[in-house]
Amino acid sequence: MKQSDVLIVGAGPTGLVLALWLQAQGVGVRIIDKAGGPGTTSRAMVIHARTLELYRQMGMADAVVAAGHPSRVVNMWARGKRRARIDMRDFGGDITPYPYLLIFPQDQHEAFLCDQIARRGLTIERNTELLEAEDTGDQVTATLRGPDGTTEVCTARFMVGADGAASTVRKGLGGSFDGGTYQALLYVADVEVAQDTFNGNVHLSFDETDFLLVFPYGTEGKMRLVGSVRSERVAQSGELNFEDVGHESLHAMGITVTHLNWFSTYKSHHRMTDRFRQGNIFLAGDAAHIHSPAGGQGMNTGIGDAVNLAWKLAAVVNGRGNQALLDSYHDERAAFARTLIRTTDQAFNLASRKGSLFGFMRTYVVPNVAKLAFGLASARAAMFRAISQVAISYSDGPLGTGTAGSVSGGDRLPFVHLDGGDNYGPLADITWQVHVYGQPSGALRSWCADRDIPLHVFAWGKGCEAAGLMRDAAYLLRPDTYVGCAVPKGDVEPLQAYLTHLGV
Repeated sequence: MKQSDVLIVGAGPTGLVLALWLQAQGVGVRIIDKAGGPGTTSRAMVIHARTLELYRQMGMADAVVAAGHPSRVVNMWARGKRRARIDMRDFGGDITPYPYLLIFPQDQHEAFLCDQIARRGLTIERNTELLEAEDTGDQVTATLRGPDGTTEVCTARFMVGADGAASTVRKGLGGSFDGGTYQALLYVADVEVAQDTFNGNVHLSFDETDFLLVFPYGTEGKMRLVGSVRSERVAQSGELNFEDVGHESLHAMGITVTHLNWFSTYKSHHRMTDRFRQGNIFLAGDAAHIHSPAGGQGMNTGIGDAVNLAWKLAAVVNGRGNQALLDSYHDERAAFARTLIRTTDQAFNLASRKGSLFGFMRTYVVPNVAKLAFGLASARAAMFRAISQVAISYSDGPLGTGTAGSVSGGDRLPFVHLDGGDNYGPLADITWQVHVYGQPSGALRSWCADRDIPLHVFAWGKGCEAAGLMRDAAYLLRPDTYVGCAVPKGDVEPLQAYLTHLGV
């Protein structure tokens, strides 16, 4: 009987990232997938800044950026004219090392992650299906069916369902998956164009009945189109093709399609389970929550689930954490998923709902409001923070405590430029660490040394103050680079109490 620390069911981006982070922390991983290979088509196009920051921990960010296509400008069109423009180069560089949207189609992204899996000595067991699983209290016993049809019983300390919206793991837990399906029929198409004058910029176009997203990628005039299909076209055609969808927005932007590489239609859903954890079994990614395509949040959120869960599982497997860590996974990620579903639902309904009121809002109100808002640096930065997921905070969750400056426990560590680099360099170590911007106390130095916790000291400067950090404060960072505990004067007692509570 095969045994592993963690059995991962599902080898999409969520499962692959989970496997990589666990393996990097010394956890024995087994990953299975009932499909015969990685996805060959995709709808997810964007990797956001927060995901790239997490990839930097694993030394993968540079390769992903090199393989993808950074887009630093987003344009909004309505009624055939460009109404608003946001250039992330104006402000994003003070927020993150990755001040752009990275266009990297999901099929290429999955292929990259599979290559990383192989490079690290892991094997994805393809054509292998989970039939049933039982949590016996101290482990999970799972029955699998392999490529040749034979069954196998294996055990794992923990099991994670990263097996998509139709998750076998979630169904086995009996968890709900409440939500609904949007009425709008969407299409996705990979096309080649006669002349690409967009310079890699992303475009969002509205008219009274349609919306269209344009993602240029590659150097050969290739574009990914995501748009809505008019209801009358659906009624008139049994099987839609690219000629059936509205091309008015394409023509208005000066896009002439010369070749269609791929076309598909689909309906989007918004659903969420009531439990991300039950005993030793966890859910992550689309198995736990699915969203509208607004903002390109779905895949990035699943990757965020994986990283959040990985360090907590690793801590418990390695005897360096208790059940409070595992309980916090649901508290932190369910709260974010709930908020995300609500906000993307509102945005998607505004973009896709039919009717004169929604058409008027799309083509007149939203572009004019956006033009005014984008004129304010604070509004542009706030929008980028939200879409890029760098604004995600767990300050209301169970693992965040203390405040120093404007940074609280549970917040993402603010990014700061320093002479010769930045303060994110030490985050490559997936471990607890303490940051001090200024001078640490002698007691803090001794406390870190006694507990083998790395202490990183940075010279105080204007950039630190602008980022909201406090001089000489101690910031205890979790392995996923969020602040766990913030102590204004660097006192060690709150830090020790925090770690003791978590069994670290």
